[in-house]
Amino acid sequence: MGAMGRTVALLNQKGGVGKTTVTLGLASAAAAAGQHVLVVDLDPQASSTWVLGIDPAEIEVSVADVLAKTSAAEAIIESGWGPNVDLIAASNRLQPHEHGKATRLRKALDGVADGYDAVLLDCPPSLGNLTTSGLAAADHAVIVVDPSSLGLRGIASVADVIDDVWDEHNADLELTGVIVNRVPPISIEADRRYDELTRIVGKRAIWQPVVPQRVIVNQALGDRRPIHSYGARSAEVSEAFDQLWKRLRRVTRG
Repeated sequence: MGAMGRTVALLNQKGGVGKTTVTLGLASAAAAAGQHVLVVDLDPQASSTWVLGIDPAEIEVSVADVLAKTSAAEAIIESGWGPNVDLIAASNRLQPHEHGKATRLRKALDGVADGYDAVLLDCPPSLGNLTTSGLAAADHAVIVVDPSSLGLRGIASVADVIDDVWDEHNADLELTGVIVNRVPPISIEADRRYDELTRIVGKRAIWQPVVPQRVIVNQALGDRRPIHSYGARSAEVSEAFDQLWKRLRRVTRG
């Protein structure tokens, strides 16, 4: 298992809620704080890989190889964001591994987490084998949602899968919290959905602060740059991720 509980799976079966945005926002906060993270891209769409400055088509050793037989250490590369953010990249060879051994990634990552302040697993928008593999390798599961009716649909199913993985593959796994992403400045609908989320998971499960919806986030993704690199223009979003990173560090330190 990850050293001192440092491996975190970020997931939701619903696409478009911003799992990659949150994963990379946390990585950006870690790098800004001078800490060292490993991002493992388990999504066949390879969005994290691309935003981190790596062309998935040019990857020689990807997470698909790790899920087959390659050691995780052979697949780790430095991202385009600098030496504080390493990556195990996704590739178009990943999709066939939706049907494979769920515990393979866990074994491959064993010992790798020792060199990082956190290992962040960016799971695909599904509850198939790739997500199960991520959960089987993780110490902590964090659900990413946005305050929309579609964003909240299926949270119970996600929690059920976490329970199943805990029961069958990974008794160390914990549902650690929920991060709310893309929260608009003023929205009655968003307020309603946030209240609904509170009823579903409980107030204590929702990490604070929420991540505000801002244009600069999409720009950073398009520019393939860390959100912290925009200085004052991204201050509100960057500060949110700084606080969430501190929360994650407290959790992973036990």
